[in-house]
Order: sequence, then structure tokens, then C-alpha cells
Amino acid sequence: MTNRASASSEATDRDATARPRRALVTGGSRGIGYALAAEFAADGYDLVLTARDRDRLEGAATRLRDRFGCAATAIAADLSDPEAPQALHDRISDAVGHIDALVNNAAIATYGPFAESDLEAERDQLRINVEAPMALTRLYLPAMLERDDGMVLTVASTAAVRPGPTMAGYHASKAYLLSFTESIAAECRETGVTVTALCPGPVSTSIHDRCGRGSTWLERRFMFTPQQVAASGYRAAKRGDIVFVPGYRNRVIPVLSRLLPSSLRRRLGHWVTTPGVVPWR
Repeated sequence: MTNRASASSEATDRDATARPRRALVTGGSRGIGYALAAEFAADGYDLVLTARDRDRLEGAATRLRDRFGCAATAIAADLSDPEAPQALHDRISDAVGHIDALVNNAAIATYGPFAESDLEAERDQLRINVEAPMALTRLYLPAMLERDDGMVLTVASTAAVRPGPTMAGYHASKAYLLSFTESIAAECRETGVTVTALCPGPVSTSIHDRCGRGSTWLERRFMFTPQQVAASGYRAAKRGDIVFVPGYRNRVIPVLSRLLPSSLRRRLGHWVTTPGVVPWR
């Protein structure tokens, strides 16, 4: 996986004395998003959290304020609305001002044969998983480049590097995020802005339960907690890693995906995404 040296910290240190550092975390009310918000708060950032469930979001902000003594602003938004990224950006600008770190974490998953899928659900998945991170990055990156300081951390997945039968749209969305992040990182190479794709393997969150799939035999043997993913992912982003896969076991998946012939890559994808399948049966 690609790696680069950390950008100069001079601008960060200078700005930190003048104003608070602030991180925007999408999908910040639970799972990896909440755990990443906690990592930023522990490192001195104030927070802006967004998610669809207002009550859950307010509860998450309260817990983070109580635990870390940070400012935590909760702004409910439905990122399946194409107008939501711009509206969110405008609301944040009015409420708190600048953003130093953008965490593109919000995601949903659909499950089942694509030919039988709900087309609107597939479109919502694209809007939340692909369009919203693209739009938010476009909205916040110019100011970071102007300051020559900032961080864009996007939660992709090892799903980005292999086919996902019965989860075709989800895997494709994560592949977009990985390619997009690597490209933007190359554009920002000579700047003080770091751009990182965090690519966890299976994580014990509710995303697959919510889509009706649950976890598979292989996933349960590679499972990490959101806190483990967030802690190592935050360190990787601070180092300036462009792509980071938490856990040595999960790093096997991208390696296999590069080495295996296409037919076996598709078989691997079937084993990973299909409940009840044991590889040697």
C-alpha cells in the first residue's frame, strides 16, 4: 500500500495557537465514525458531527463533550439528498466556521442479487457512499490548500479491492473512494494537506445487520472493533499514509486480490460476502 511522509507541522502548530482545530465527522453518531470522533477529541480537536438520526447524534455529541471537554456540535443531515453536502457546508460555516479535518465516514449497504434490488436504495447508497464524500471534499479542500494545512480522512474498505456478489453496489462505492483518495492525495503531494483512505476489513458495526445480511463465516474470523480501526486509522492519517489497512491479517486480502486470477478473486468475493458459506465446502 502507498505511504508518504507526514506533511510539515509548522502551519498546524501556528494555527493551533490562534484558533481551535475542528473536525467534521459524517456518520459520527455510532460505529467507526463515533470512534474516530473520539480519537480527534482526545487529540484536542473540537467536533462537528453529522448523521441522520438527530436524537442519536445529540447523544453522541453529549457523550464526547462530557468525556473529552471538547466542543461538539451536532447537525443532523441526510446525505442521500443531493443538496445536503452544500447545505451542511453552509450551516457549519454559519455555526462554527472553519474545518481543519474532514472525515468522510457515513455509509450504507444494500444486500441481495442486483437484478432484484430496489433501485432507489441503490441510488441512495451511491449518494451517501460516493457523491457526498466527493462533494464534501470538493467543498472543504480548497480552504485547506489555501491554508496549506488540513486532513481528509475517508473510510473506504478492503471491499474496494475485490468483487462483492450480492453487495455489488457497496463494493463498487468503496472502490470509487479508494481510487478517488489516491488521486487526490497525489494532487496534494507537495502541500501541507494529508489525504488518507482508511480501508478496514470486517468491523463489528451494525451496517450489515441493517441491510439484512449480517456477518459471514470469514468476516467473523477477521473482525475488528470500531475502536481498534479508529485508533490505528487516526495514527495513519496523522503520519500522512495515503492508504491504510488496519491489522496484518486484513492486509492479506489486498495482496491476494492483486495476485489471484479473476476467477478466484470472484470466488473469494463470494466466500466473504455470502452468509453460511465455508470456504472448503
